[in-house]
Amino acid sequence: MKIFRSGLVLIHLFTIVSHSGTVLNDYVSPNVFPYLNLLSLAFPVLMILNIILCIFWIILWKKRALFFIAITLMMIMPIRRWVNWTEKVAEKPNLKIVTMNIKAGSIGGNNKINEYLEKTDADLIFGQEYGGEFNIPTYPYRTDKYEIVALNSKTEIVNQGKLTTTGNGNAFFADIKFKGKIIRVVNVYLNPFSFDKQMVKPVEDLEKNTTKLKGIIRKLVPTFKIHQQEIADIRKAIDDSPYPVILAGDFNSVPNSYEYYTLGRGLKDAFVEVGRGSSTSFHDYKFPIRIDYIFTSKEIKPISYRVDRSVKLSDHFPVIAEFKID
Repeated sequence: MKIFRSGLVLIHLFTIVSHSGTVLNDYVSPNVFPYLNLLSLAFPVLMILNIILCIFWIILWKKRALFFIAITLMMIMPIRRWVNWTEKVAEKPNLKIVTMNIKAGSIGGNNKINEYLEKTDADLIFGQEYGGEFNIPTYPYRTDKYEIVALNSKTEIVNQGKLTTTGNGNAFFADIKFKGKIIRVVNVYLNPFSFDKQMVKPVEDLEKNTTKLKGIIRKLVPTFKIHQQEIADIRKAIDDSPYPVILAGDFNSVPNSYEYYTLGRGLKDAFVEVGRGSSTSFHDYKFPIRIDYIFTSKEIKPISYRVDRSVKLSDHFPVIAEFKID
């Protein structure tokens, strides 16, 4: 029994160290060491294992439970990027945003998707992977010339431009007029990993699982490096912006990753600020994945944030957030 408990302690320590390793993604780029970014993908599983082991030590009434709980509490911010619970903000919003990866209408159909998005009555609708033209009739302003990313807006677009052509991703900025001010919005779709579902589905054969894992890593590592190139272009549009920024879209990256830290630097994650419950937005795999985001400059105050799981018009749930701009 003592040997068993010692083994569990080592496993728990390994789990904690792996958790902590995700913080390094804020400093270490994929071109320097891409494998560090893999830890962000494993974060939900590692956290669940950590919690189970903490409960186990509490049941056994072991003092080491206090140590592991204390370390876990130090990781509260990385956890909140996945699961969060905040008090409702009493203030009234004046800006509503929806972002959704449409998957070219192959699941819900473009007409149903456009009807749903129109009913949200959002001021700005960010679309990724749209099929054909992404034009909602009641929205007078739109961008539809950036291949797989587009914006439908109720307010005037005064300037716009493409940001990245690296890989199969895409991004653009659009400066809009709102309440007498100019706001820069950035719509992002980073290069996808393009996994076949069978590739990530485990089987009973250990050797086949090992082969699948190697194949996954062979896809992940080059994509991490492509993301780094894409992000450099996007960050320039954010850093050079003379206006407050709203950054939204499908990052094809999970919280606590290099992509998350670098794109969100100097901005507020609306889910962390006002989100409640799970942030999971991609539902095609039986695994909690958050890859859709809305970030804003400090001048823009988040009021509410939710993932609308009532509709399955794509392999992504729509993300809806409200803000107040004075």
